[in-house]
Order: sequence, then C-alpha cells, then structure tokens
Amino acid sequence: MPRMLDVSNEVRAEIGDEEADRLLAGDSAPGGYDCTSCRTPGDPEQERTSTVLFVGDETAVLAFAHSTCLPSQVVQVTEEQLQSAARSISGYATASSAHAQHAQYVQAAQHPQTAPAAPYQETPAPHHHSEAPYIVPEQAVLGVTSGLVLLAGELHPALVVEPTAPVARPGSLGAGDDFLPLLIEQGFMPVTELSTAPAVLHGWSVLLAVGQLHAVLQPNPNGGQPVAWWQAHQPLQVTEGWRAAANKHQQVLLFAAPVGSIGRQPREDLLRDALDRAAANGRLVTAALPLAGL
Repeated sequence: MPRMLDVSNEVRAEIGDEEADRLLAGDSAPGGYDCTSCRTPGDPEQERTSTVLFVGDETAVLAFAHSTCLPSQVVQVTEEQLQSAARSISGYATASSAHAQHAQYVQAAQHPQTAPAAPYQETPAPHHHSEAPYIVPEQAVLGVTSGLVLLAGELHPALVVEPTAPVARPGSLGAGDDFLPLLIEQGFMPVTELSTAPAVLHGWSVLLAVGQLHAVLQPNPNGGQPVAWWQAHQPLQVTEGWRAAANKHQQVLLFAAPVGSIGRQPREDLLRDALDRAAANGRLVTAALPLAGL
C-alpha cells in the first residue's frame, strides 16, 4: 500500500530530493508514529501524514504529524530547544546519509510521553533587536501562564503573558509602559470583555515540541522563517486537557496585559477573573495564534 506521506517543497529543499524520495517510497518513513502535535498514534499507510522538519543551529529533527493537525513545513528553533526535544524522544536515530541545508537531521521515533502540569513560567524578556518588537529595561521577565478559558460555551487553550516591569518603546527615554501599544501595532486587538474567540493573527504561531510549550513565534522582519517573540528557558509542561483543546481548535488564544494586571493565579477560575478585570479596565489585548508542533 503506498504511503500517504506529504513532503512539502520546503522540507524537500532542506533534506534533498534523494531523501525525500526515500521517505515517499517508504524506505525511511516510520511504520507508525506519535503525532508531533496531538501525541496520538498515526500510520502513514492508513492516513495522510505530514513531514515536519525542525531546524536548529547544528541539528535538525524530522517529525511526523497527522495532516489534519499540521501541514508539512520547516520550523526554525534554537539548538537548545531541539536538543531538549530530541532527548525526550526514546530511540531516535540519525537519518541515513541525509543532510539538511543547515544541519544533519535525526528522525523521531515513536515514544508516548506523559508529563505533570506546570502551567506557569517566568522567562527573561529579550532586549530589542531586529527579531523582537520591544525592549524591557533592566531585563524584566515575562510571566507566561497556560490555562483553559471558556468562551461561548467552549473551552479554548490560552496563554496569558504579563511582564514583571513596564516595557518601553525602543529608543524611548521615558518611564512609560508601551507593552500594549506595541502589541497592538503587531496586530493584537484590545478587548473589553471575554465573550468570543479573537481573530487569527496570521504569521504568528505557538510552538509545541513533544507535547510541551517551547515558544511563541512571530514573523521575521527580515523575511524567511518565523523567529521567537518569547521562548521558554526550559520546556513548559501543559495539561492533557490543554493539549487536547489545542489540537481540537488548532490554535491557542494569547492574552497579554501590562505589569500588575493579572498576577500569578494558581487556579483557572482565578485566572479567568483576573482576565475579566483586565479587559474591563482596558488593559488586555488578545489574538488567536495557530499551532506549530514537534
């Protein structure tokens, strides 16, 4: 039976025609796999399957996903993120005689994984450069909380981002907080109440690697592959319910508020109350970001 495998032109350009043809012929494709997005089993002989190539500075990992979860694509990640993902996959092997343009790649083997929930992480906010839309004086950190948010009777996976200090516009000498205006300029929308899911912000995405949260990606201002707007210093665990909702909707809602608006909330009901207050006070922006996964 022919393999129902999709190798995009983007992936083919990285791994080369010879290896792409070997994958399509079934010579180096897996007999079965855990979907890199939803983490449930897949079979390229029974269902359409996407090849997803994650490229770091020195290494690349070829993973597989249900085509209904992710399209075949190339995603740029940091080498640290890639190595962390590779270490969590048991029994991966170097792909035979295959080199991506930037790196040799390894092929992810099937390996179920479970992990406890750890829905909050603080990560240093990046200083301003061409890949980041803002500067945080004195290297403030961004607190990122994951949780489920009920909108119009349906649960949605959400990330709530709040810096620990005011965010200044690049080049500004003042002491004001431009966190929300800068995000609005990037396409995020202000909200005064949480009643419906926001519109998709195209070009942005949420990177899940082996069922863990690794980064929020934004368009590269210089063109090419997306770059990290926020990235975890270590993978952020999410709950099975959060991951299931993300797989169902194929997107994550990102809510952002300035320092002092949300706080660190230990329960989802308290997080929702804080979001409602921030929205009512005009201190909340949001967007729906599509999934990328490993």
